[in-house]
Amino acid sequence: MLEQDTKDHRPVTESYDSSQDIDALLAVLPPHIYQSALRSNRVHELLEIVMDLGREPEARFLNGELVLSVNAVTFEDIEHVISRIGSFGEDNRAGIERTLHRISAIRNRSGLIVGLTLRVGRAVFGTIAIIQDIVESGRSILLLGRPGVGKTTMLREVARVLADDFKKRVVIVDTSNEIGGDGDIPHPAIGRSRRMQVQSPSRQHAVMIEAVENHMPEVIVIDEIGTELEAMAARTIAERGVQLVGTAHGNTLDNLMQNPTLSDLIGGIQAVTLSDEEARRRGTQKTVLERKAPPTFNVVVEIADWSHVTVHDNVADLVDAILRGQPVRNEVRTRGDGGAISITEEQTDRPEIAYRSEEPTRGFRAADDESALRVFPFGISRSRLEQAIRDLGVPVSVSNRIEDADLVMTLKNYYRRKAPVIRDAERDAVPVYVLKNNTVAQMQNALAGLYEIPPRPERDNATRALEEADQAIRQVLNHSRTVELLPQNSQVRRQQHALAERYNIGSRSRGKEPNRRVLYFPKSYVDPY
Repeated sequence: MLEQDTKDHRPVTESYDSSQDIDALLAVLPPHIYQSALRSNRVHELLEIVMDLGREPEARFLNGELVLSVNAVTFEDIEHVISRIGSFGEDNRAGIERTLHRISAIRNRSGLIVGLTLRVGRAVFGTIAIIQDIVESGRSILLLGRPGVGKTTMLREVARVLADDFKKRVVIVDTSNEIGGDGDIPHPAIGRSRRMQVQSPSRQHAVMIEAVENHMPEVIVIDEIGTELEAMAARTIAERGVQLVGTAHGNTLDNLMQNPTLSDLIGGIQAVTLSDEEARRRGTQKTVLERKAPPTFNVVVEIADWSHVTVHDNVADLVDAILRGQPVRNEVRTRGDGGAISITEEQTDRPEIAYRSEEPTRGFRAADDESALRVFPFGISRSRLEQAIRDLGVPVSVSNRIEDADLVMTLKNYYRRKAPVIRDAERDAVPVYVLKNNTVAQMQNALAGLYEIPPRPERDNATRALEEADQAIRQVLNHSRTVELLPQNSQVRRQQHALAERYNIGSRSRGKEPNRRVLYFPKSYVDPY
């Protein structure tokens, strides 16, 4: 067990006077409920107010509830609130302009609103002090935790710190305006981050791609990754070398591994059938589970609360170990009352998921292995470089710091612009390898040249696009839902339309180049175009 104390961290404190924001939320309430809330003298502890038609309104706090009126909520009370807030979107969420509060609606079968949940939104400083070293490292981070634990609050603070303190280009994809607040002018809690609103929740994945293609971000922040297309969009972003910080549905890494829709965020899990000889050699059954790709996120953080988190570093090796039923190490971080952060490593014997193998996990050597060649990726996908290293089996590690690198690998456009990193490398006589494209094949070619290994052929984009189409078709057929694919060129779109015709589902192209994409829908639906 390793324990480490770090001080010099600010305690969790509110970043601004939140009383004005809470006043804005209380001001939309009917007068008799508003006065009762003020008389409680617990406004600063308020989590949410619940108003259901025909029931007494309630205020909910961290440690209990309070009835705000003996009179049942009426349609007039609900209408009083609705008329004073923003409009509801397709996700039945609204807000109050320039605040972080969220108002969620419950509708009856006729579409009338019969219930409201008014949730208090607060911006808080210091919530990421416990993981600030990870945030600063530039690695992609996935935050997990139960609803209400503060994932969105931490996400907001990550965006502000990276934009203001580290001067990075940060773009927030704000689907329900929870991160940046309601209205067209974002809340000051996100600092100098830029915020892209999403017209409809079903368009979240498209806006994620639009953000990275149109606005040249160094960091993208996204809340609630919940669909397969959003998971694929996240992978696309990470593969372009952009730091991704997001949250997903699920409390733990185990939840994510068992979720077929979101497991791609940690590399995906696939069943592999071994030959009789290989199964005997491994001492396993013939069908086993293995990770099928590099993870989208390098680090997973499970949040118990702002003062207690579990960090899963090097997600690829961790998932491999779990699938093999091997013991894994968890890094538990706890913040004390004085702000000191204690870091403890604990070994956990997790249950075997599919098989147990004595075969060691394949991977690249640790960065402190002096025999490993250390490569610093600049402007290229870290996960693709890790995949190239793993596929070739060469003694190479990926370096997080240019100062520790033996060589720099970058793209042609970055090299032509002579970015500061490139200039520093050339000044210090560090070799710079320039790739034509940000692909696994290009990286394998460069590494293979160093070790005289024949490179492997590249898996083209069309194959990935058709695999995405095949998965989308299954969703349309099994769940009668509309699915929008990622943008592709006209030749790939024609193949996607042909697949739709083969399986007797509807398809249409939408959008303008280069973001034109295919929409699949059941033929029983009214053609949306």
